[in-house]
Amino acid sequence: MQEQEAKAYFSKELLAWYRVQKRDLPWRRSRDPYHIWVSEVMLQQTRVETVKPYFKRFVTLFPTVDALAKAPEEKVLKAWEGLGYYSRARNLQSAAREVSERYGGTVPDTKERFSELKGVGPYTAGAVMSIAFNRREPAVDGNVMRVLSRYFCIEEDVAKGGTRAMMERLQYELIPEGEASDFNQAIMELGALVCTPKSPHCLTCPVMERCAGRLEGKEESLPIKTKAKPPRPEYRACALVVSEDGGSVLLRKRPATGLLADMWELPHVEFAAMGWPAAMADAAVGDALAGWLGAELGPEASGAVRPAEPVGVAEHTFSHIHWNLRVHRLTAATAESAPLQEPYRWVDRAGMEVHPLPNVFVRLLKAEGFIPA
Repeated sequence: MQEQEAKAYFSKELLAWYRVQKRDLPWRRSRDPYHIWVSEVMLQQTRVETVKPYFKRFVTLFPTVDALAKAPEEKVLKAWEGLGYYSRARNLQSAAREVSERYGGTVPDTKERFSELKGVGPYTAGAVMSIAFNRREPAVDGNVMRVLSRYFCIEEDVAKGGTRAMMERLQYELIPEGEASDFNQAIMELGALVCTPKSPHCLTCPVMERCAGRLEGKEESLPIKTKAKPPRPEYRACALVVSEDGGSVLLRKRPATGLLADMWELPHVEFAAMGWPAAMADAAVGDALAGWLGAELGPEASGAVRPAEPVGVAEHTFSHIHWNLRVHRLTAATAESAPLQEPYRWVDRAGMEVHPLPNVFVRLLKAEGFIPA
């Protein structure tokens, strides 16, 4: 009986708090399931404030499922540039094509059909079904697991599948009939604004009186989560190759599969793969890069690339790899005197507007003035 009262209290107080305190977010102004779907994909591992401008631009460029389905992939990736985790954009477009072909451009309103789409996992399915269609479906993300772990003092490892499944059942029980849309957004909102990962704001929490974790003094130690393996460091030499007239930069297209598939980048190479010591002197790095690029570009371009000066260092972390880049500016003969073959291409400042680049290279090109700051 006490547990049921705690559940009822949680749902009632949380909904009352949300209806007063909820943020005005662009995707909350519409019940369009496509817009909600786009927002949920963008919000995966990305902060709300970061997503806001991307969401607005994306749904302006691709206002419907059919518009996204028909768009060139490079245009979609360019609109996603800077958000990272680009497989999200590719999967979203693949799923949009499925919806366009199988359902006439209408997002399916059942969890079973929606879950069959490319890239749609249990969380995304639950979030879209509950928020857009008010279906009583759980949507367990990091915010939800943190709130439930603390309120019910759950001391199970949230990294385990069994714990997630248990929390999905618990969240389902907490959703009041007919209130799935507001409730699921409310619990996410509580985790984002009040029940934060560090230093939770317990005194402003609408359910603090019955929070078991707080009452036992465990609010900052919960949830329990196994630490992920740290990303593997890689040391790379990166070439910012500028044409002799200063108007173009050499870009390279990545392979169609794997990390950052089909994105454009500044040419770079791993030290270990070339047998170069990580502590190589700057001058030697410049010479080595010039030699490597000459071999990469082929005999017609051989000798056309000349080392100039070190630019600095840059870093970028993926889920499993941490790039440490030593960046050198090099000069090269113009495209006319040194023709290029794919995957290399000379790109001027205007061309940067259509070539999707990973954020680490966007930052470098902004610093050098090839992309507007």
